[in-house]
Amino acid sequence: MGPYPALDFALRGEPELTLRELLDTLEVYPLHDAIPLALSPQPGSDAGLRTGRPGASAPPGPQTAEDDPASWWPRLEPAFRARLERLFREADPAWRPAWLERAREQALGRIKGLVWRRGGEVVVNPDRPFIRDLDDLPLPRHDLLPLRRYRAPMVRGPYAFVVTSRGCPAGCRFCIKHVTNGSAVRFRSPESVLEEIAQLVTLGVREVHMYADLFTVNREQVVGICEGLLSRGLKIRWMCNSRVDFVDEELLRLMARAGCWMIAWGLESGDEGMLRRMNKGIRPEQAEQALRWAKAAGIMNWGYFIIGLPGETETSIRKTIDYAKRLPLDLVLFHIAAPHPGTPFFFEVVEQGWFRPGTRWEEVDMDRSTVLDYPGLSAEQLEHWARVAFREWIFRPGPLLTYLKALLSSPSSWRAALEIGLESLGWARG
Repeated sequence: MGPYPALDFALRGEPELTLRELLDTLEVYPLHDAIPLALSPQPGSDAGLRTGRPGASAPPGPQTAEDDPASWWPRLEPAFRARLERLFREADPAWRPAWLERAREQALGRIKGLVWRRGGEVVVNPDRPFIRDLDDLPLPRHDLLPLRRYRAPMVRGPYAFVVTSRGCPAGCRFCIKHVTNGSAVRFRSPESVLEEIAQLVTLGVREVHMYADLFTVNREQVVGICEGLLSRGLKIRWMCNSRVDFVDEELLRLMARAGCWMIAWGLESGDEGMLRRMNKGIRPEQAEQALRWAKAAGIMNWGYFIIGLPGETETSIRKTIDYAKRLPLDLVLFHIAAPHPGTPFFFEVVEQGWFRPGTRWEEVDMDRSTVLDYPGLSAEQLEHWARVAFREWIFRPGPLLTYLKALLSSPSSWRAALEIGLESLGWARG
């Protein structure tokens, strides 16, 4: 997004469609900082270019009284338009025609789902409606991508993402997915998912990430996908995510037979009081049961935990670390809570004044630092406990063996696994 400094994050509605429309608009009406980075002219693209002057109000060629730059500018070929911009800016670096400013603002105002700045004013456009039937979308053109270059530790060969649904019915207070995709879940049919996977297999892909806000939200869909993979002989390995209260032993066995080798679980905390406060809707013993079912079926378990949600104490963090060490987990990530805008967690942080002084938007992530500073749990303490959690979990025989397997799993990705491991160890040492 380098050429478009005004663009931050596309969050609401269908962000991919909003982003696509925004990029198309800025190609026609570029931000002035982006003009030097506009499309390069192709050979012969300036054929017919007439001599003009910066700020000229008429297009090259015959001019009529009704000609308005805002009307004919979008119809120019992109490379030709870029050439004009470059000529005008070379002659006058301050070239900034008022009609182009107006046309761009009008175009930005028509993009549903966009929030943008006009001078000192923040403009909130109407929401972009959700696509109700995901089967209406065409299958992605995976054949246009350099799939053989996509590698990852523990993944055997090229892999790809397959979106199976959007939305999640759970009500976790910290989750950004309710802001982006809403609580209503929209599904692709098993037939549509299987058709995409079949195309990927034809292209040489043997690893798939079933990408969804909650893959197992619809048992019927999951069963249809698994049975279709088996009946069609589509031999792929795949991973997905899940909540522990959306699976059962029978489903996990079917998933394993159909090629599922890893599930990423949102576990969040080992403290029941914290789980209630974040509105997670699960109990620690449910997680223990689900993970044991998965392990018995031959599926690896990847656990996600969050440190630093409201109500957290050093005692509850210690409880979570011990809980993670007790579970049959192969991989673990301990995130520091991130108050994403639009979530109940975010509004609570704003109202209580828990943001670290000087916080910038780009710092609000779930990486290894934090923007939170609670009265009883400082930012420094949160970062310290995140390191403690990682050290205590990883320096045990089981996790170290898993990491060694990741190094040896794929000759093409061992270097990436080694770099990740060394970087993580350096961070954990503080």
